[in-house]
Amino acid sequence: MVDKPAGWTSHDVVAKARGLLGERRVGHSGTLDPDATGVLLLGVGSVTRLLRFLTALGKTYTAEIVLGRETTTLDASGTVTATYEMAPVTLESARAAAARLTGPILQVPPMVSAVQVGGKRLHELAREGIEVEREARPVTVHRFDVSLTDDPMVLACEVHCSSGTYVRTLAADLGTLLGGGAHLRNLRRTAVGSFTESEAHGLDDLQLLSAATAVRDYSLVTVSDETAALVRNGRILDAFEGAGPWGVCDEHGELLAMYEAHGERAKPAVVLAGMSPEAT
Repeated sequence: MVDKPAGWTSHDVVAKARGLLGERRVGHSGTLDPDATGVLLLGVGSVTRLLRFLTALGKTYTAEIVLGRETTTLDASGTVTATYEMAPVTLESARAAAARLTGPILQVPPMVSAVQVGGKRLHELAREGIEVEREARPVTVHRFDVSLTDDPMVLACEVHCSSGTYVRTLAADLGTLLGGGAHLRNLRRTAVGSFTESEAHGLDDLQLLSAATAVRDYSLVTVSDETAALVRNGRILDAFEGAGPWGVCDEHGELLAMYEAHGERAKPAVVLAGMSPEAT
């Protein structure tokens, strides 16, 4: 788990980790913009096969919302496209606007995102000066807290949201609801699921975690040696307790596989047994 520095892309972090660890199989669980900082989960070796489960975890961010100016990228890295004369907002009006953007909502991905349209990523099209229609996608904003700062045209915010939510879009939409426009700055991811910034390390201090720790946000099930043999062979089993997915571990605590619901049974999604998986 890395605390990504500003100015690095997520791919830069992955490339650096490959060199430091001497392992080509390194991936990440969710892109952070170059200007953003904070928690980036990496998968190393066979754990790269588990990254989709980590990507699906909810995210928590802190940031600042600058009122009165819209930009091409919806954040401070872009060119200003519009300015608005906006009176300083009250905490009551800011919270009311944020409440309208909380819960299950439809959100249009920004042109600088990695979403693919017609086989090309939106940020690739944006670099070519092309803007296309984007379909709104369902996301969930569990919490959108805003507070005033010493600058009457800047709001501080904390957002807890589902995977796939764009905080820069929330900032822009909040500006619109407050009668003008806005953009985002100083974005920091403080948590991915239960993995918080207090546990993250710098790139020069990478620490590998067990595969079972990597999927600690899911139900972990310990099975007998007899059942473990079936898991190693990728057998469909009776469903475990709860809704799943489940991390299935042997009696020594080693993660053997991730299982998902399959009707009334449990089907292996990833089998790791015997691969000595690690994560950071």
